[in-house]
Amino acid sequence: MSQFFQIHPENPQVRLIRQAATIVQEGGVIVYPTDSGYALGCHLGDKQALERIRKIRMLDEKHNFTLVCRDLSEVAVYAKVDNIAYRALRSHTPGPYTFVLLATNEVPRRLKHPKRKTIGLRVPDNAIAQSLLETLGEPMMSVTLILPGDDIPLLDPYDIRSVLQQQVDLVIDGGYCGMEATSVIDLSDETPVILRQGAGSTAEFEV
Repeated sequence: MSQFFQIHPENPQVRLIRQAATIVQEGGVIVYPTDSGYALGCHLGDKQALERIRKIRMLDEKHNFTLVCRDLSEVAVYAKVDNIAYRALRSHTPGPYTFVLLATNEVPRRLKHPKRKTIGLRVPDNAIAQSLLETLGEPMMSVTLILPGDDIPLLDPYDIRSVLQQQVDLVIDGGYCGMEATSVIDLSDETPVILRQGAGSTAEFEV
C-alpha cells in the first residue's frame, strides 16, 4: 500500500519533502508533480526501481528515460553541453522541455540510448519537484505517468492512488499541474531537431 502525501504546490512542507526523498533513496518508486503533469520517479542508480517503472508503464528496453535535474549546473554533470546547447538550456530551463544530449560517464549505461549514447534531461518548473531534487542532491530517473492504453497522463492524485497504490511506494498530491507532455529537443548534433512538440514553444528550434 503506497503512502499519500498532500504537499503544498507553492510552499512544500519540508518534513514531507524529506520523507519523500528518503523513500527515493531507499529504492522506492514515487509519483510526483512536474510542470507538465504527474510523473513516475526513482533513484538514479536503482535498477530494481527502474524495472518496476518499466512494468507499470509496460515499456521495452529501448524506451528512453529522462534525468530530472534541479538546475543547469547539474545537467552539465550528466551531459556534454556545448555553447549552442548551453544557450538553449539557459533560456528554456526551468520549463516544460526535455533536451536530448550526449551523456557523460556519470550516467549509468542502462539509461543511455544504446547506439547514440544520449540521455534526455529536464529541469521542471515546479516547486515540489525542485524541493525534492534539492533535498536528494542528485537527479531522479523519471518518465511521464501515462498508463498502458492511455493517450494522456493521469491528472487526479486520488485516481492515481486508486490505480497504483499496490505498485508504487508514494503518491504526492501536488494539485493540478497540467497534462501536456514536454517538448523534446535533440541537441546532440550541430542542428537542433524537434522530436516532439509539447507544452514548451519550439519556435526557436525550427529550421
